[in-house]
Amino acid sequence: MSADRIAWLRLSSVYLPLANPISDAKVLTGRQKPMTEIAMLFVELQTADGHSGLGLSYSKRAGGPGQFAHAKEIAPTLLGEDPNDIARLWNKLCWAGASVGRSGLATQAIGAFDVALYDLKARRAGLPLAKLLGAWRDSVACYNTSGGFLHTPLDQLLVNAQDSVERGIGGIKLKVGQPDRALDLQRVAAVRKQLGDGVALMVDANQQWDRPTAQRMCRAFEDLGLVWIEEPLDAYDHEGHAALAAAFDTPIATGEMLTSAAEHGDLIRHRAADWLMPDAPRVGGITPFLKIAAMAEQAGVMLAPHFAMELHVHLAAAYPSEPWVEHFDWLEPLFNERLEIANGRMKVPTRPGLGLSLSERCAGWTREACEVGQRP
Repeated sequence: MSADRIAWLRLSSVYLPLANPISDAKVLTGRQKPMTEIAMLFVELQTADGHSGLGLSYSKRAGGPGQFAHAKEIAPTLLGEDPNDIARLWNKLCWAGASVGRSGLATQAIGAFDVALYDLKARRAGLPLAKLLGAWRDSVACYNTSGGFLHTPLDQLLVNAQDSVERGIGGIKLKVGQPDRALDLQRVAAVRKQLGDGVALMVDANQQWDRPTAQRMCRAFEDLGLVWIEEPLDAYDHEGHAALAAAFDTPIATGEMLTSAAEHGDLIRHRAADWLMPDAPRVGGITPFLKIAAMAEQAGVMLAPHFAMELHVHLAAAYPSEPWVEHFDWLEPLFNERLEIANGRMKVPTRPGLGLSLSERCAGWTREACEVGQRP
């Protein structure tokens, strides 16, 4: 039995500025404003024996202050605990704030602690996180999203797509869901024509179609050889997504907006996704993510984790069937390390744990921080 105990935690709320305001279909429908920054929640922890871990979660457009406040309130729960007991500690953190629910902002705050505990465990073992979990591969197919947003003019969209391919990225995802559906078709067809049939192409409607529109658009895209059509309907319309998955050859992808293992279980039971897209920070960390992955594997569903490639490259490498990882370079300024990409694939880092350390620039973007316990 380990005698080591958690002695100290540092929580920081970091606001990462984006170079350009980001717009997808939710902006064009008036439901959201363009995104200008990402609120990151980092947890650094140390044990009495000097072992350390780094965890992260995030929020877009709103929720960052609330996420940090909840994390600050429940952090003392971990002091004196054995860092090996990750599942038990997840449950303890969850019950510490159970009155505000077991999904959403509450579990997203827990996610940063959970990731930090897994990072510590892998570092202590001298293993990359993927190896600790049991890796199936040392690289994962990756696709780029950040160059395909709706605010990007078509000529620049074509440049971005070509640049991504030349960088060694294996696929391109384009945002769709404009009020003028003909523009969506024009943009996707233009990228397909430029890149040819040998490059994987995906589209993402960000939940902005109703059922009749989704039926028409899925039919219109059917001959373009897409890897998937993502979030054609509201994230909780499992019946609607299941109907599209059954009706069309093009696979349906969804799941990124769900915030618990239970919600993903309901989606899987409805057969509402050919590609499941869980987001580890959003569902509460690696502990619930692994439950989701186990359900997905049992159901024969393919996996493509959403965002946070620095974390998800490890989790995807530990999934039995060949997954995809989403390439976003947005978070890179926060860390000293960079992921390697070649021949359409993202290499799993060989450094222990996540293989990440916070950069000096990250300190400059920190708006609030607190410490709990005594640093060894």
